[in-house]
Amino acid sequence: MSGLKIKNARVVDPSQNLDCVRDVFVCGGVFADSAPDSAVEIDAKGLALVPGFVDMHAHLREPGQTSKECVATATAAAAAGGFTSVMAMPNTVPAADSPATVRLINDIIAESAKVRVYQSGCITEGRRGEKLAPIGSLAKLGVKAITDDGSCVQSAELMRNAMVYAKMFGLFVMDHCQEYTLTRAGQMHEGEWSVKLGLGGWPAAAEDIIVSRDVILAHYAKCHIHLQHISSALSVDIIREAKKRGTSVSAEATPHHLSLSDECLAGYDTNYKMCPPLRSKQDVEALIEGVSDGTIEVIATDHAPHTDTEKDMAFDAAPFGITGFETAFSVCHGALVRSGRISLTKLVELMSTNPARILGIDAGTLRSGSPADFALVDESAEWVYDSSMSRSSNSPWFGKTLRGKVVKTFVGGELSLIHISEPTRP
Repeated sequence: MSGLKIKNARVVDPSQNLDCVRDVFVCGGVFADSAPDSAVEIDAKGLALVPGFVDMHAHLREPGQTSKECVATATAAAAAGGFTSVMAMPNTVPAADSPATVRLINDIIAESAKVRVYQSGCITEGRRGEKLAPIGSLAKLGVKAITDDGSCVQSAELMRNAMVYAKMFGLFVMDHCQEYTLTRAGQMHEGEWSVKLGLGGWPAAAEDIIVSRDVILAHYAKCHIHLQHISSALSVDIIREAKKRGTSVSAEATPHHLSLSDECLAGYDTNYKMCPPLRSKQDVEALIEGVSDGTIEVIATDHAPHTDTEKDMAFDAAPFGITGFETAFSVCHGALVRSGRISLTKLVELMSTNPARILGIDAGTLRSGSPADFALVDESAEWVYDSSMSRSSNSPWFGKTLRGKVVKTFVGGELSLIHISEPTRP
């Protein structure tokens, strides 16, 4: 494609403080101040044009778990949801804890990814929390951060050393916060509903303890730490206070933790079984307040596909996690924008501008000269999430009617894929 001229869109770009109707030009795969006469014109009247979303936390499952997902299907789902950049977690099989495995993953990404994919590396060998992975060697292969995602490093000494090495090699640490001795029997949030349902409780304290520990360690090591899928009110308070003290810390919340609470598990539906678990309504409110006031800077999906067979097991045997790419914008727009808690500009900042800044990638902006990664969204469209680009469909929203739809996604000025269906207006 020689170029694009997108006309009549509401252009929303927090990186430039833009929220206005204007034309946007693409030339040579980057945003430009003009487009050639041969440019394809797109009339985007009634749509918002936003920087492509950036997901800092997603499980692509390849290599080793391709019955659930692969890079090709995961990135197709990401594109369907407006994501143009994705950070892949290292809990593959084998884990991304060695140069050989990271090279393999990089080759798979180069061959089959439909959006830009950035790889994270492990903190420890095999994600076992015993011995540091070769962090310097992983950094040389382009990993952006280290994390034992899904596994929490229980040793404070080991985590401190990981921070020191991460800083040395220009990386940062992403942390799954879970104190294991408190969650051995955990199936859902410990509270009124876990008692009613007879399911093992997972107390919020298991998260709060590690959040406290790691912001202290990050302050001490002068290393940036990014706290994954924060779910509890106290954790939000701890992060807020750490920021006031100058600690280099960022945090993410997921669409499901911002919109659903533990009472959703009343029907024992395993598509509501998450890690960390859905918390109380009070925790949900605290997360929304944290998003609103900037304590939580990022919304990430924690896209975690599982097969129908896995999710059809008894509740205590079923795995934790849900898919998230295709529904993230709709769910967050409903819970945060239509509810009046934040603006569309703020949502784009949380889903695009901020994660791009933290990752240090050229994304999250419509600025001239930057890669032309963007999405067109219809805030009023209604659609049914009843088919998926993902290989899995383990989502509490599958089969549900949602409002707010990503219409088209462009990566480097090229249409990433043809979306499944056109949305309808109510």
